[in-house]
Amino acid sequence: MNRSQTEHKYVELDENHVPTIAGTTMKVVELVTEQFTNGWSPEELHFQYGHLSMSQIHAALAYYWDNQEEMDGEIERGFTDDERRRLEAGPSPLVAKLRSQGMLTPRV
Repeated sequence: MNRSQTEHKYVELDENHVPTIAGTTMKVVELVTEQFTNGWSPEELHFQYGHLSMSQIHAALAYYWDNQEEMDGEIERGFTDDERRRLEAGPSPLVAKLRSQGMLTPRV
């Protein structure tokens, strides 16, 4: 895997220029999304992801804040792509059956 360094000691760019936490396969955007979604502090992130050091976590968060506009765009594109795929897939057979029986209301 070909990686390049960033100005942040514990953040590298992978071969696709995606920022990842050095020594791992975890993308910076994944850690940031977990923090925002769950409201986790760096200490809670460390508890949840024990394989990451506090230095790695703080470097990833600093990278995010230094590149916030670009990273927020990536996060938004990810959510948009996920929602598009969900809509394209349609309801599962179980959901369709439950709705037809009136046991589940349509998603708004």
